Order: sequence, then structure tokens, then C-alpha cells
Amino acid sequence: MLTDYRVRQRDYLLQISRALTSRLDLTEVLRLILESAAEMLSGQAGLIVLWDPEKEDFRVRASYGLPPNALPLFRPLWEDLPRQADLLRWPVPHLDQKLTLVSTQGGVLLRRVIGLPMVVGRDVMGAIYVFRARGIRFSSDDLQVLSSFADQAAIAVHNAQLYEAVSREKQRLDAVLEYSADGVMLLDPAHRITIFNRALARLTGWPAEEAIGREHDQVIVWARLETEMDLTRATAGGWPLRAWPPGRERDLSLYVEGDLRRRDGTTVSVGITYAPLFDEDDHLINIIANVRDITRFREADELKATFVSVVSHELKTPVSLIKGYAETLLREDARWDAETVRESLTVIAEEADRLNELIDNLLDASRLEAGALDLTIGEVDLVALAERMVARFRTQTDKHLLVTDFPPHFPLVEADERRIEQVLANLLANAIKYSPQGGRVQISGRVLPDQVIITVSDEGIGIPREEQARIFDRFYRVDDRLSRRTPGTGLGLYLTKAVIEAHGGRIWVESEPGQGAAFSFSLPLSR
Repeated sequence: MLTDYRVRQRDYLLQISRALTSRLDLTEVLRLILESAAEMLSGQAGLIVLWDPEKEDFRVRASYGLPPNALPLFRPLWEDLPRQADLLRWPVPHLDQKLTLVSTQGGVLLRRVIGLPMVVGRDVMGAIYVFRARGIRFSSDDLQVLSSFADQAAIAVHNAQLYEAVSREKQRLDAVLEYSADGVMLLDPAHRITIFNRALARLTGWPAEEAIGREHDQVIVWARLETEMDLTRATAGGWPLRAWPPGRERDLSLYVEGDLRRRDGTTVSVGITYAPLFDEDDHLINIIANVRDITRFREADELKATFVSVVSHELKTPVSLIKGYAETLLREDARWDAETVRESLTVIAEEADRLNELIDNLLDASRLEAGALDLTIGEVDLVALAERMVARFRTQTDKHLLVTDFPPHFPLVEADERRIEQVLANLLANAIKYSPQGGRVQISGRVLPDQVIITVSDEGIGIPREEQARIFDRFYRVDDRLSRRTPGTGLGLYLTKAVIEAHGGRIWVESEPGQGAAFSFSLPLSR
């Protein structure tokens, strides 16, 4: 039958065990352990010290019956305490003598002390001390009782350290997930969303707090699938497998690609990689999904296809004409008069110029992609440049009236004359090309306080309003019958915009179908 003393000890230890499982505050648990140990051992005061890795020293973590200002005086009691359990010497020699010295120096009326280390594995986590004001020595039974409290304190410290390590790791993982550029979500085995990061909320339009708890298919809704399988079909087909042939690499990820319908009804191209997570018994515990916006990859693929199509088409026509006229002139069974030869050579020269322009445009587009569009800046007389360009293009058409309109004393600008000439050439060529019935084509200018505005206008077919935002895109051409019949790469306006923006200006268009178009660009004035 248990004595009252043993019953009290059991009750204290039971109370401490409950505290270990219900409380996360280590200081509270250590204080409870210390007070219980002091009461059981008829002590009037106590201390618990723990190893502080930052200070590389033992520090008081809990005290009982001692004024806070007296705590530093007790340091001699643990200054010889080792960090490794196999170096321990317990009981510590001369512990009572050290206490006598502390009591004398600090005026603390304590006569006896008992102390034990708190050990986990081979590591000394700290120590627990109980003091008596009377001179009654602690017995071996007291040492055994204190040992049970020291063990409980060591468990509490170890649990707290584990909890802190897990908390830090969770915070780190939460930060990685939350600030990942890709969307990330975690599903339970029933495909219910348990984690939904910020990037995925932006991508789908679903706030995390509304997405979490919903089924996967309520949030991930496909407008169009590029792959044969989505998560629902794959699961119905047995994915993910819980067993696989021996020696096979454990890679059961599922990739799904297509157009995802966002919450507001718009769509976005995404690729989702689903990876199953198994426990040690090969039971599915979670599915982690990485969601990536692949819009730019899709656009790059489409751009590549457009590039190949446009370039092959635009190269084929001039090469065919050059080859045809050259072969005709080289025929030995025919004699050509001088006029025919001149006309044929003119066509060859014009098509060679067209090829050269195409190559220059492609090279400029490549330089733009590499961020290497160089400018040679100098003073440019835009009025004189416009007159030269109009004179050059008058020789290419007899249907159009090409004119300039500038106010007197038009200022010089700081610009790359060759590049601005390229801009005007592109705009004039388009104005002539897209006004097949002829009409007036004009280069005009006006002066504002800090910039000049140059406008190239025509009386041609015009540009639909819905097309105007895209006409400066690379390889883009207005989708109409005339555009399809008219040669071009769709690079001219793209390069024109890049050149103007490189000068610190901007370019825009004003147009109505059937009413012509006016392309304007600005160039800053020197200060």
C-alpha cells in the first residue's frame, strides 16, 4: 500500500504529465515541476537552469522562493556543469560548500542543496536544484525523488525544442509556399483542398480562405484540356498506384495542361503537376499540386510558328522572282532587247532590296529581344528628313499625293537620324500599301512645350478599333482581305514602336474603318 508521501509524489507526477500534454509554455511547466519538487523534498527554494545555445552558457529558466536579483549569485553551482552526460559527476562535489559561499556573499539564508542534471540521450539539457533553509541533509531517497522530477523536466525541455524546431520548419515551408512564384495547393486523399497559396489565388481568382475546404474540381475547372487526363479521370483509372514493380523508380506524378477557367470566367493557360505523398505503409496521405502559368510559353510557341510561317512566305516570293527573272535572262535560246533587260534587272534589284529590308528587320527584332538596339544620337532636322522621305516615295507611286506640313521654325531634335528615317519609311510604306485607291499621304508636325509630334496620315482602308491595340505586336497583321493579299512580315510597326520608345517617346494610331489612319509619334525636345 502506498504511503501518503508516495501518493503525493504520484499525484504531482501525474499533474506534471498532464501539463506536458496540454501546455505549450515551457516556463509554466518548469515552474510547476520545480514547485512540486520543492514541496516533495521540504525545500524552501529551487532553480532550474537550461543550456542557452546563443549565449553558450546555462541560464536560469525557472525559480521558486528566490528574489530575481539574487539569481546571478547562484552561478557557481552550475559553472562546472558539462554538456555531455558521460562527463557528469553526480552528486557534484562540494555543492553544499558552494551554497555556503553564495549564502554568505548574498545574504541568502539557505543551508542545504540537492541538484540533478536533466539529460536526454547524451546531452545535458540543464539541471534542477532544491534548497533547504534548515541544516537537514538531503537523503538518497530525496535524490531518487528529485530524479523523477528531473526526468520530467528533461522531457518537457526536449518536447519544447522539438515543437520549436517543427514550428520553425513549418514557418519556413509556409513562407516558401506563400511566396512561391508558382501556384501550390495541397489536397487530402478525397481531393479536398487543405493548402492554397497566394500565387494560386491570383492565378485562379479564388481567395485562399474560400478555396480551402472545397473539392479540387470546384476550383480547378478546365475550359479546354491539352492532355488526355485530368485529375478526376486519372483517379478513376487507378492513379496514384500504391504498388509498383520492384526496382522501378517511385515517380507517380501526373501532368495536366490546358486552359483553366478562372472564377470570373476568363481563362488562363496552365500546366499542373500532381505528386502523391505516401506514408511508410504506402497509404496516400496527400497530393501536392504545382500550378504554373504557361501563357508565355504558349505565346512563345505560337510566335515561333508564326515566325517560321511569315519568314518562309516572305522569303519565298522575292527569291522566286529573282530566280525567275535571272533564269529568263540567262536563256540561250532567246534574245532580249535593252528595255526588257532593264525592266527585268529592275525587278531583280527591287526584290533584292526587299530581301535586304526583311533581313534588316529580322536582325533588328533579334537585337530588340537581346536588349541591344543601339542609337547614335545627334541633331536631326525632321522637316528636311520628311521632305527627303516624301521625295523618295513619290517615285514609287503615281496614285498618291505625298506632302509635308510643318510650322515655320520647327525645332531640331536629339535623335538617331537613321532610325527615325526607318520609322518614317515604315509608316509611309504602310500608308501607301493600305490606301490602294490612292489619295493624300501627309507627314505633318506640331510643337508642344517639351516634345514634338510627327503624324503620318492617309486616306486608306483604316484600322478597326478592336485591332488597334495589337498592331504594334510582333508579327501581328490586321486580319482583312487586303492585308492577306499584301506582302509583309508584321515586324514594321513592332520595330517602329521600339525605336520611338528607345528615344523616350511614344507612338499611337487614330483610325476608323474606311476613313484612313493617322500614326503619330512623339520625340522629346532637348532641355
